Amino acid sequence: MKPIRIHVAKPGWFSTVQDLGRYGYQQYGVPVAGAMDHYATIIANRLVGNRDNAAVLELTLKGPELDFEGDAHIAITGADLSPTIGGKSVPLWEGIEVSSGSRLCFGTAQRGARSYLAISGGIDVPLILGSRSTHCASETGGFKGRPLRRGDLLHTEQLRQSTEVSMGKRLPDQLIPCYEKSVRIRFIPGPQHNLFPATALTTLTNTSYTVTPESNRMGYRLTGPRIVRKGSEHFISDGTATGALQIPADGQPILLMADRQTTGGYPKIGCVITADLPLTAQLAPGDTITFSLTTLAKAQTTLLEQRALLDVALPQRRNFHKD
Repeated sequence: MKPIRIHVAKPGWFSTVQDLGRYGYQQYGVPVAGAMDHYATIIANRLVGNRDNAAVLELTLKGPELDFEGDAHIAITGADLSPTIGGKSVPLWEGIEVSSGSRLCFGTAQRGARSYLAISGGIDVPLILGSRSTHCASETGGFKGRPLRRGDLLHTEQLRQSTEVSMGKRLPDQLIPCYEKSVRIRFIPGPQHNLFPATALTTLTNTSYTVTPESNRMGYRLTGPRIVRKGSEHFISDGTATGALQIPADGQPILLMADRQTTGGYPKIGCVITADLPLTAQLAPGDTITFSLTTLAKAQTTLLEQRALLDVALPQRRNFHKD
């Protein structure tokens, strides 16, 4: 199958190439990066017959305008950024055909903050340490280590044979997330939760926290009632995880996200469960979070159930790439 060329007419606010992340190098200080919303990324890829880890475009709040040179099979998932082709609305969470010469445009953000565009074959950018994801701070991976710019030219990967995809295949409505500006997010106790008094968890779970403008793919700075530690001693930096809730000296939580640093010295009172990370990925400044404490066993069960439902609705297809 011949690769497709995509011309960037307008780049959008922050459009990057992402996959599911760069694993195995955190001991060297290399962040995992990857898509903020793994759930939406995987679904977009499955809708066009790609492997789950194929490179997609992550579009933030205001999407790009893209010109297609070649017929393409695409899917858009995640946030509703009002996509259109030729002035007609494009359905979300559904595989569709785009004709050569078409321009895909995005407009006003309706729900959510990040949208994912998968194209059959996947975006063809170099593998860097086993991943095609973009980490802008280190200018690593993706398209030249940076967000898209006007005039950039993207290609899809060469397929040895066509993927078998069903036109109009759609994710069942019951599996489509509902993105709200106020969300309840579950978390489990963190490795340093014992360094906080019992009142700290009560404060965290009984009030809401607002995502501030000082938030990005590395982490969300939250503002709300102060979380008090037992003491003021300093801590030795240790490993971090996506979803970790760090509490700095000012008591305002920091929620670590995809581009998080590999180690950190702030104590971690908790960690958001993996099944709820997609909802956090769709938050924008001004949105609010209410935290709810759960157990590791329930977190694992919830994730397994989520993945099982997805596998029934959209089984992962085998794909034949040149690599």
